[in-house]
Amino acid sequence: MAARIIDVFNGDADGLCALHQLRLAQPAESERVTGLKREIDLLARVDGGAEARITVLDIALARNRAALERLLARGAHVRWFDHHDAGDVPAHPCLEIHIDTAPDTCTSLIVDRHLGGRCARWAIVAAFGDNLIDVAYQRAAALGLDAESIARLRALGEALNYNSYGDTDADVLIHPRDLYLRLRHYADPIDFARGDAIVAALIERRAGDLARAAALEPAAANAHAAVYVLPAEAWCRRVLGTFAHALANAHPLRAHAVLKDNGDGTCAVSLRAPQSSRRGADVLARRFGGGGRAAAAGIDRLPLSERESFAAAFLAERWD
Repeated sequence: MAARIIDVFNGDADGLCALHQLRLAQPAESERVTGLKREIDLLARVDGGAEARITVLDIALARNRAALERLLARGAHVRWFDHHDAGDVPAHPCLEIHIDTAPDTCTSLIVDRHLGGRCARWAIVAAFGDNLIDVAYQRAAALGLDAESIARLRALGEALNYNSYGDTDADVLIHPRDLYLRLRHYADPIDFARGDAIVAALIERRAGDLARAAALEPAAANAHAAVYVLPAEAWCRRVLGTFAHALANAHPLRAHAVLKDNGDGTCAVSLRAPQSSRRGADVLARRFGGGGRAAAAGIDRLPLSERESFAAAFLAERWD
């Protein structure tokens, strides 16, 4: 029986670059399953048995455990690369785990380590996209990259990550599955940034959306935290995570919560712990039905009736 190779990956910079590194080092024609940033339950879309060889990149095992157990029970082989809290990881001979939840790593850096640095420039792109700025600069310095090259990698990573945010395909300039098909032809991300017009278009659109967000005043703030509220408009759906990253970088001693009206009686929340501590965002998010990482977390659908209580808890939290 011929093997079915299936790649399941987050559509943000980290997921795209993680898969690209693996397929540069381990070429294979695969079925690909991906989606926008908040489409987390991707493994539920996969069906397969003993013939399936499934690689999962940058999606939380805890949110996909039932689908994983179903596939393992059918004999599928699964390897998992991720940096989110996994919860209880099943012990199974057909499951290969590469999970590291340290706040200074991302899935692409885990893959980079797994591959011995064979495609390290793409890992740097992902680190910039995941707002691991210091880590990205350190990795770039270790490769001896010049300032212009590093700037290109940063702009690319931020653009790829920006493009993953949206509620529907219409919100984004290009769907992540199509973006991957364009970047997969480039071994060097700098060549991709120079050679494909989609990169310049993403950078320009990101700058415009971010400029609009930067004009907003916080809805509530104190000395160590600030809450911003975005309306239910397309540019707000696209800029949610980018704006949260920008605030975290501009005010590294402060925590930030960016809320975006979903237009259905709920709001999405993008949380960032202070850059100085990089902890606590996941704990607060879980209290309100969300999840994520210690430094950056989110809530997909916070009822508007709970917005005030969330803001009060967020502002009262000890972030130092």
